Amino acid sequence: MCGIVGYIGNKDACEILIDGLRRLEYRGYDSSGIAVIDSNSILVRRSVGKLINLEKRLNEMPVKGTAGIGHTRWATHGRPSEENAHPHIEGNVAVVHNGIIENYLTLKESLKRHGAIFHSETDTEVLAHLISNEMKNGKDLENAVRKALKLVKGSYALVVLCVDEPDKIIGARMECPLVVGLGEGENFIASDIPAILNKTRKVIFLEDGEIAVVSKERAVIKTLQGVIVKKTLRIIDWNPTMAEKGGYRHFMLKEIFEQPRAVADTFRGRISEETGDVILDGFKISRNKLKEVERVYIVACGTSWHASLVGKFLLEELCRIRTEVDLASEFRYRNPVIDKNTLVIGVSQSGETADTLAAVKEAKRKGAEVVSICNVIESSIARESHSVVYTHAGPEIGVASTKAFTTQLTAFYLMALYFARRMGMVKKDIAIEMVHELVKLPHKIERTLTLEKGIEGIAKRYFNFRDFLYLGRGMNYPVALEGALKLKEISYIHAEGYPAGEMKHGPIALIDEDMPVVVLAPKGKTYEKMMGNIEEVKARGGKIIALVNEGDKDVAGKADEVIQVPCASLFLMPILLTIPLQLFAYHIAVLKGTDVDQPRNLAKSVTVE
Repeated sequence: MCGIVGYIGNKDACEILIDGLRRLEYRGYDSSGIAVIDSNSILVRRSVGKLINLEKRLNEMPVKGTAGIGHTRWATHGRPSEENAHPHIEGNVAVVHNGIIENYLTLKESLKRHGAIFHSETDTEVLAHLISNEMKNGKDLENAVRKALKLVKGSYALVVLCVDEPDKIIGARMECPLVVGLGEGENFIASDIPAILNKTRKVIFLEDGEIAVVSKERAVIKTLQGVIVKKTLRIIDWNPTMAEKGGYRHFMLKEIFEQPRAVADTFRGRISEETGDVILDGFKISRNKLKEVERVYIVACGTSWHASLVGKFLLEELCRIRTEVDLASEFRYRNPVIDKNTLVIGVSQSGETADTLAAVKEAKRKGAEVVSICNVIESSIARESHSVVYTHAGPEIGVASTKAFTTQLTAFYLMALYFARRMGMVKKDIAIEMVHELVKLPHKIERTLTLEKGIEGIAKRYFNFRDFLYLGRGMNYPVALEGALKLKEISYIHAEGYPAGEMKHGPIALIDEDMPVVVLAPKGKTYEKMMGNIEEVKARGGKIIALVNEGDKDVAGKADEVIQVPCASLFLMPILLTIPLQLFAYHIAVLKGTDVDQPRNLAKSVTVE
């Protein structure tokens, strides 16, 4: 979710780069920097924190030039620091990069054996070394980039600048967005349209595996193999607000559609498809310590608490560890039983949630090992924890969490498999299968997102109802809670999530023709039980909105509305079921005319008790 801007032309590159980066501030970042070609050298200025800090640095140490690249960084590899900020420079080459280089450690060790010296903790610096080495071996910049990228495994949107070829900048894309903007006697590259929309509305979108060779006169798009690609020029008619939202009507909808990439970024570089192993950087619990863990407490609030309930199922099923999930606001007031054999997992999108931070501190005080799952590097909860599993959702602007939830579920999947493998609870062949299932997940999320139009149609038929009941069993019960919460948060409609087995213990009294019931009924060991719940709702005149797997014909004749999602393993099904519920809540809120991105009375991060 970092921001990239590149410029080549006849104007002051520094001014244009800073303006472009400022237009990407809404995405969130922790550091920034620019590199500009000035005579026979590349001048780099970087700073931690807000863009104003970089501007102060530039006022103190100005740079002049007509070709340059800029970047706002949201930390993934390495803490927020000036050394880890982009651009990274090696020799006569400067690089900015979004994405994750999965094999950077292997590449880094190989480069170090050949004398390379690294100055940061990032994966991006590897790219600068690889490209610089190829140029030292006689290749021009374009071919050096192409050769370097053939060694890379992972995702990237990158832009490269070289003092030896000051008349061009090179961009390349793989699974991260990159757009070329065309002007008169000047051209641009950016990760997002808003960065350059005030300069040009003529753009070319790069596809995976394409390289852009950009000079001030023209932009040539090629494949990684060097074949020129004929691209369609697009004219963008967005206004500035639409541009920030990527053309989506609301940030929430944009973030719902970012989930395939966010989930992929959360597991990318952390799994081995060959061995089934999970690699968690910064995880400091030893194998022996894991085997000594007798109990796990997971503490969280709101959406993170729902994710934690799924985490409990994963840890108990895969690791056979007794696991409890606590609302962080209640945890420290009930004097929980904690000792050195207790593991406490704190879950927070922001890493600043006051109640969760207090619970983590209490757990540490009582001698527990503390792990956190959060989205913000160097946040308070991350600093208080012995180990951290970072999600890579990127900034989430909408108050109602969407991609934060699904990336937390992904992190729990990784953590549970990591524990299970080290404790000897999951065999290699099963682990490999689980990893393969995870790799397929982003594509399945994309397929689920194609259901949006049908879900919008369902929303139009139900947005005037005042009460909803959401039912699920097993690992899907927390998804029912989350679906109900999303509807409450942004549409102000009363909704309750329940474990379906509890329906007869109270909620069934509410069911009539005015109470739609959302039923999560994927194939699995509780499928027949869910069919029974559907019959019970139907017998009382309730309207049924059923989420089932593709190809399910049994529910079609019983439910009023059916949403079919792709099949997945038991452990990943909650992620796929979440997507339609987010879209359903979103479209109902739009029809109700509420403020989707900033619902009343709610804040993004609850930093007070």
